[in-house]
Amino acid sequence: MMQIAEPTAESATDTSRPPRHYLPEDFLVTDWAAIEPFFQELEIRPLSSATELERWLLDRSELESVLSEDLAWRYIHMTCDTQDPARSEAFQYFVNEVEPQVAPYDHALNEKMLASQYLSGLDERRYGVFLRSVRRASEIYRAENIPLKTDISTKQQQYAATVGAMNVTIDGQELTLPQAADRLKNPDRAVREAAYRAIQARRLQDAKPLDQLFTELIGLRHQVALNAGFENFRDYMFAALGRFDYTPQDCFNFHAAIRETVVPLIDDFDLERRQDLNLPALRPWDLDVDPSGQPPLRPFGTGEELLDKTITVFQNLDSYLGDCLRTMRQMGHLDLESRKGKAPGGYNYPLDETGVPFIFMNATSSLRDVVTMLHEGGHAVHSFLTRGLPLGADKHPPSEVAELASMSMELMSMDQWHVFFPDADDLRRAKKTHLESVLETFPWVATIDKFQHWVYEHPTHTEAERHTRWVEIFDEFNQRTVDWTGLEAYKPYTWQKQLHLYEVPFYYIEYAMAQLGAIAVWRNFRQNPTEGLAAYKRALSLGYTAPIGQIYAAAGIRFDFSTEYLRTLADFVREEMAAL
Repeated sequence: MMQIAEPTAESATDTSRPPRHYLPEDFLVTDWAAIEPFFQELEIRPLSSATELERWLLDRSELESVLSEDLAWRYIHMTCDTQDPARSEAFQYFVNEVEPQVAPYDHALNEKMLASQYLSGLDERRYGVFLRSVRRASEIYRAENIPLKTDISTKQQQYAATVGAMNVTIDGQELTLPQAADRLKNPDRAVREAAYRAIQARRLQDAKPLDQLFTELIGLRHQVALNAGFENFRDYMFAALGRFDYTPQDCFNFHAAIRETVVPLIDDFDLERRQDLNLPALRPWDLDVDPSGQPPLRPFGTGEELLDKTITVFQNLDSYLGDCLRTMRQMGHLDLESRKGKAPGGYNYPLDETGVPFIFMNATSSLRDVVTMLHEGGHAVHSFLTRGLPLGADKHPPSEVAELASMSMELMSMDQWHVFFPDADDLRRAKKTHLESVLETFPWVATIDKFQHWVYEHPTHTEAERHTRWVEIFDEFNQRTVDWTGLEAYKPYTWQKQLHLYEVPFYYIEYAMAQLGAIAVWRNFRQNPTEGLAAYKRALSLGYTAPIGQIYAAAGIRFDFSTEYLRTLADFVREEMAAL
């Protein structure tokens, strides 16, 4: 029986690619003709024992990891410069010419494995979760969905290119939207308002094309669901995402729990903010400024400084964590600063063969950037902790676990935030601001998730109906004491800034589930830092070799999003804020 690799300092500093056992060491992904022979060999290879089946699984995993990493680099290069046609073409080549060819083989290999008489000879404890996912993928596969998914991938790329090209000019200076958003933290209310209006006006320029793009995506996704025998795309995605542990109704219950327990807390925060700022009414451009009237926190100046300080924070927590980021820097696996033409957002992209991921973000020198770096750094640590697992599939846990890794790192690292904020008052401000944002995560996630459920339950809705429903849901969970007078034209389109809706549909409720888990991890860490961090690493080291509940249990917490649990952990956050 194979042994799961334990995390070691050596594995975090190793920059070499593991030796290949199936593909030639010099093999490169050039075109389909170079790739297909390996799929053909796997398809016809005789399997006469459980040992041979296991070897076949490892060889298939190696091939899939090489392809996955090649696609990863094409995506990374494209998002680093969305205006370079060559990068876009390289990514599109893989999407249009390789992925559609792989899909039938992938299904055929799943069927071959599931039909093997030696499948029962595989260790159930070791392979049970993997086989459960394979069976589900086999059930929902339809050949007619291959070209639809290619079309979907192409349209998703259009979103990144459209938003990546958005810039505004303020006071004669051309800024990316993340750079302009920094002005929303300026103590001068006129500066904030000007920046807010400039950002919203720029987004509004592309609002209708983005609306049309979303309508086209909804139509394609709904057809994929119908082809696979589902009533709607929501139900299809619950199957495709392997949501074995909860249902749509559980999500609706979670929305209700958030509305009951967290939304009133945010209302209280906004009331305090209005009083501290001495304003007759809060406006949308008043929500990011420090209510004390002090200038925005400036925790770093450059991307390199951000990385240096994050490495120090990680090193102070645990030398293994620091080694992870040092290795990434040594290999050039980071692109941190915002610039013109760069895709929006941030991500940690796992590189399945190398085992050393890539972090992408749009830093501009704000506290939010620090949190993003720590968040993506948590994902990166997760990649390192799973790099020794035998199967590529083992390295990709569901988002409920993946986001636990990142969000827990945000909170546990706060003990070391003096590295970014040596001034005690700045440190207190930073922690308070972040803890408020932790609680604010819940209403926004509920908003996006509830919106998605409605969108795909009503796939033939009009754009006007979509705008109306979005505003209703937004007002249910967000900014209930904020004055939007005169800004009504912007509100129906505010969902368009959430790239998940376009690029990774239904990947969002996990943020709230994982945020709840992360608070529980942090509570354990506050009680016993050594054991809390060790449990965190043990849980992440499991990858996806265990069900979600067992992974959470390994971290010393519960996979639970009941009203009672949410209230208990939200109270803990408020207590920590009061103690600052």
